[in-house]
Amino acid sequence: MIKIKDHVEELFKNVPDSEEKNTLKQEIFQNLEEKVYDLMEQGKEEEDAINKAIVEFGNIEELTSELGISKPKNKDKKKAKAKNNLSFSIWGSLLIIGLMIFINFYHSPSTIWFVYPTFAVLWWPLALFYQWLKWK
Repeated sequence: MIKIKDHVEELFKNVPDSEEKNTLKQEIFQNLEEKVYDLMEQGKEEEDAINKAIVEFGNIEELTSELGISKPKNKDKKKAKAKNNLSFSIWGSLLIIGLMIFINFYHSPSTIWFVYPTFAVLWWPLALFYQWLKWK
């Protein structure tokens, strides 16, 4: 029955710890265990009975929503991704601006034109900065 216990743990891995969670896990484990014993009494082998009980049980989305147990939001993941995107855009913009400065002073040092593409390039990290603020 280790497979059933592992399956129940996997189902609840994203649900925050609470008394309801522990009670519900125990009830589901007992129900699945009873289902396996019933299927074994009907002539199924243990492995087949376990697999059938797990498949028939399905997922816990409806059950947790009915009980009011909510999964944690993906806000932390999105926040970390937004921060990585912002960092990448800052470094990328600095490299592009540095390249424009180099090209400007190498090919035409008498005319300063690198400022114009700099304004265009700065929109990239600016947009991602506001996206990062949204998740902060």
